Amino acid sequence: MGEERVGVGVLVVGAGIAGVACGHALSAAGVPVRVLERSGAVGGRMGGRVIHGRPVDMGAAYFTVRDAEFAEVVERWRAAGLARPWTSELAVLGDGRRGRSPGPMRWAAPGGLASLVADLAAGLTIELGHEIRHVGHGPEVDGTPADVVVLAMPDPEALRLVDPASSATAELVGREWRPVITVVAGWSSREWPEMSAAFVNDHPVLSLIADDGDRRGDGAPVLVAHTTADVARAHEADPAGAVGPAVEAIRELLDVRTPPLWTVAHQWRHAAPAADRDRPFHLGDDGIALAGDSWGSSRVETAWRSGTLLGRAVAARLGAHRS
Repeated sequence: MGEERVGVGVLVVGAGIAGVACGHALSAAGVPVRVLERSGAVGGRMGGRVIHGRPVDMGAAYFTVRDAEFAEVVERWRAAGLARPWTSELAVLGDGRRGRSPGPMRWAAPGGLASLVADLAAGLTIELGHEIRHVGHGPEVDGTPADVVVLAMPDPEALRLVDPASSATAELVGREWRPVITVVAGWSSREWPEMSAAFVNDHPVLSLIADDGDRRGDGAPVLVAHTTADVARAHEADPAGAVGPAVEAIRELLDVRTPPLWTVAHQWRHAAPAADRDRPFHLGDDGIALAGDSWGSSRVETAWRSGTLLGRAVAARLGAHRS
């Protein structure tokens, strides 16, 4: 990075929680930052939709809290009514058996998980509907120079943007990501046993079912199911084709006898990394940086921590550059 670029600021590509957390840390350090997002809303894989007047989480099913600093952020969300403790125990379904899986407290958001990202994004300059084509040497984004470019997105999407000679390329090549199709289904009333959510073990169609009314706290008779990667791959060209098998699996696993009144499908081509990393982010000498939930174990908290730590590292580098 040449001296003439100092002061241009940082471009963060991706307004999921990693990108927004990175932007938040940079802004707090006084570094000029813009966040560019190709979709029409912040949230990334914490995103959802408003269906029949209520928000539904289509991506991450919940989040957990381990990191002490993230816990402070979550406590602020809880105090503001944006997040709430949901459940510390999930059901386990599969092979005709039912079990329980105790674990850490899972948190949910009454307004959808994307509302938490939106809260974190308050005060940031975020450009929605901004499609990025290329991140090049300099660094630059589609010809716009920056001190640092942060790619906060799944590896396959970042790899599509960077030069082969970029420091990021070696970090991105060969990283496998699992796809998921999320199927949301609504009934006129609840017909399933009381539950928060259930892991589905060794099932050919589903990996998780969440009671969205329980998760949201409004009691709506809505279930959200995540398919296996194999089913998502089989229906990549037609995600709606996964609805039938998913609904049939729900009815079988939960003994639901009537068909749903409505269904919605959403495809996540890169839902989760197949393997973890042992570092929280990448910050190359060429000014290309990477952050997200694949930098550690795949959790919402991991993505927040990755973006936050990267933002601070970038701020420290630019501060030293200016001194």
